[in-house]
Amino acid sequence: MGRGRLRIYLGAAPGVGKTYAMLAEAHRRQERGTDVVVAFVEDHGRRRTADLVAGLEVVLRQQVVHRGARFEEMDLDAVLARRPSVVLVDELAHTNIPGGRHAKRWQDVEELLAAGIDVITTVNIQHLESLNDVVRKITGIPQRETVPDEVVRRADQIELVDMAPQALRRRMAHGNVYKAEKVDAALSNYFRVGNLTALRELALLWVAGRVDEYLQKYRAEQGIEGTWQARERIVVGLTGGPEGATLIRRAARIAARVSGGELLAVHISRSDGLAGSGSPQTLIEQRALVESLGGSFHNVLGDDPAGGLLDFARGVNATQIVLGTSRRPRWQYLYGPGVGTVVTQKAGDIDVHMVTHEHAGHGRRGKIPVRRITDLGRTRTVAGWLIGLAGPPLLAIVLTAIGGLGLSTDMLLFLSLTVLAALVGGLLPSIGSALVGSSVLNFYFTPPLHTFSINEPENIMAVAIFTVVGCSVASVVDLAARRTHQAARAQTEAQTLSALAGTVLRGAPNGDGVLTALMEQVRETFGQESAALLERPEPTGGWSPVATAGPRPPERPEEADVDVPVGESLALVLRGRVLPGADRRLLGAFAAQAAVVLERRRLAREAVVARREAEGNRIRTALLAAVSHDLRTPLAGIKASVSSLRSADVEWDPEDEAELLAGIEAGADRLDHLINNLLDMSRLQTGTVTPLIQETDLDEVVPYALGGVPPEAVRLEVPETLPMIRADAGLLERSLANLVENAVKYSPDGVRVLVKADALEQPGRPGRVELRIVDRGPGVPEDAKERIFAPFQRYGDAPRGAGVGLGLAVARGFVEAMDGTVTAEDTPGGGLTMVVSLPAVERPPALEPPEPPGPPEPDERPGRTGEGHDPLSQLIT
Repeated sequence: MGRGRLRIYLGAAPGVGKTYAMLAEAHRRQERGTDVVVAFVEDHGRRRTADLVAGLEVVLRQQVVHRGARFEEMDLDAVLARRPSVVLVDELAHTNIPGGRHAKRWQDVEELLAAGIDVITTVNIQHLESLNDVVRKITGIPQRETVPDEVVRRADQIELVDMAPQALRRRMAHGNVYKAEKVDAALSNYFRVGNLTALRELALLWVAGRVDEYLQKYRAEQGIEGTWQARERIVVGLTGGPEGATLIRRAARIAARVSGGELLAVHISRSDGLAGSGSPQTLIEQRALVESLGGSFHNVLGDDPAGGLLDFARGVNATQIVLGTSRRPRWQYLYGPGVGTVVTQKAGDIDVHMVTHEHAGHGRRGKIPVRRITDLGRTRTVAGWLIGLAGPPLLAIVLTAIGGLGLSTDMLLFLSLTVLAALVGGLLPSIGSALVGSSVLNFYFTPPLHTFSINEPENIMAVAIFTVVGCSVASVVDLAARRTHQAARAQTEAQTLSALAGTVLRGAPNGDGVLTALMEQVRETFGQESAALLERPEPTGGWSPVATAGPRPPERPEEADVDVPVGESLALVLRGRVLPGADRRLLGAFAAQAAVVLERRRLAREAVVARREAEGNRIRTALLAAVSHDLRTPLAGIKASVSSLRSADVEWDPEDEAELLAGIEAGADRLDHLINNLLDMSRLQTGTVTPLIQETDLDEVVPYALGGVPPEAVRLEVPETLPMIRADAGLLERSLANLVENAVKYSPDGVRVLVKADALEQPGRPGRVELRIVDRGPGVPEDAKERIFAPFQRYGDAPRGAGVGLGLAVARGFVEAMDGTVTAEDTPGGGLTMVVSLPAVERPPALEPPEPPGPPEPDERPGRTGEGHDPLSQLIT
């Protein structure tokens, strides 16, 4: 079963006709035989919308009561049970009534899609999370109901329902949107022409961006490299020279001429360290200028500026390139054509603008960079030049000394030297060797000797073939070196991506520590000084670091040597050196993985919050169910007793009156106990229990805890020689009281509960004191020993009046807040034993052996002050 498809009708404001268009689409599909049902559609009293709903099957809505009022919500379970092919769900950003399975309607829609059901829904542009602040500034009205942008972006189809502001206002004036009594207020506030125009532009731009994403994805999937001029993208090439500001402003004016024009500035930095990479300070200023004009700045490393610029322009589907006329003087064109000439010749269907400026032809600082031809390395290149230039003269000296071996043999020896130069140094040393070797061969071994003339034609052919073969072999060696370099790089990239995937997969589900490790891996992989993942919650807000690695990480993209944007709110930035284009491609994979980890961490946190909310809802539901009976029963008894005593029709004898008063007192005690447990549980759930930990004597706390049970029901065995414990006396007394009352409740009549304390010595670990509450009741099965500590749990067939099932949960919560534990064990011979373990106070060893103590006085205990102690004074409320 596959995932269902999502279709969204997006509007700029209420009333543009989203719901009407959705219902019309439903009727078209129904006519084609598709199984379509309406899960939730709100007609808002609009007659034409209601007429369209009437022709479709409607799933009955769920009736929800909240705070005494009745509401209607979509019945998700009924839709899943009906299982249509297509379902209509209006108002995607709607917030559900508390108590349902999901807090938001878009979460209901996600469950329907996961079940394989196609969903058609509607949403307004003001409900998108990323535009919430923008809409509030435009309209002055905050939107409390929002939907994450990613939910809408993942839709299989988004259809914009558009309407001119004037037409929408006319619809409202005719009563087709709101009721007559609300029209005037709406037209003068939210539905002003300016507001509607701004919202309409937001909707159009958002949809245009989504369409552009579809286009880029399609081009990438189909391998299309040519430019499709669907949207004006102007790329301005910057050299870091003083003309950059002029070019940026000119490109910005071109972009501003068309709606939705995009400005991108790119600087091609050289990897060989030669001059021509521009002034860093000038580039920083130009970056700031580009961003102030609404554009983006990109830094790409490449040895061929013209090729790098064209590759970048085609990669972003640019329509126009803006370049400045060269600053080189005329004589420097001997080195080759300028970047502007090459770009113009190879731009294809991309328009190229050559912009003149005051610095044209005035010269460039630094030397002219020469394109590096080989990737063999400096050592091999130098060795190749030595062989190519010094080898032929040395070989000529040796052959002259031995009288030569014949022209053919001599030529083969010189050719071998040229091949050796090619194998070692590549193309240029081989060409040099061929030229020098042919000259030496001609001068010393080709008749007439010691001249550069050749008499025989076959010798001319031999020298020419010699030169061609040498250059061909050099080209093959150079090509092989390049392919070897590319293969090694591909292997390195594959290993890096494999390590990257392993780092992400081995990380914690909530992303803790993974981002830091990922930033460290980025820093080490690309040899950078530092790396950071920056986040900007608002498009116009400041950047804040999410994860960093290395010293002095960049705090803003403009401070970095390399920055890779990840969407609109994230950026991966590096400080150290500029990276080539191939490395930036690999860095993009790191940036994408960082965004995935960050999103996973955000989702994990939201899941924790959702679980807490679900647990809170479960507890609140159970609390209401428990209070409905357990609170009502003692109140009813008290009410009946008081009414009977106040009745003037009956004269009660002293015995009956005492019995009624005893009933009132018993009911009040039950209420007091129940309310105390409810308050304690609420404090545990909200995390407001703050124990006051201090040295406490257990035999002073236990008697207070037994005050709520009959003395004959408990047998106490707490030795006076026990070490003191670290605990909050008030919380401990409340916990023990709940445990003892629970044991007495389930013990058979006439069988006392044993409360026994012992010191537990643990070699190499701090000591502890264990208190055991032993009963001889029915006991608890092994699989229920943990469940009995959950809130609102009653074991077995305990009557409703026996309590709301909070006593054990409160006891464990208080003890664990004091670094203790509460566990349940079987009592030998039958029954249940509750074991409370608390940390004992460690006493430092005495420096000298103490004298033997004398017999203690009856009221004395070692280490006690003898002052009174009120355990209830420590209960934090």
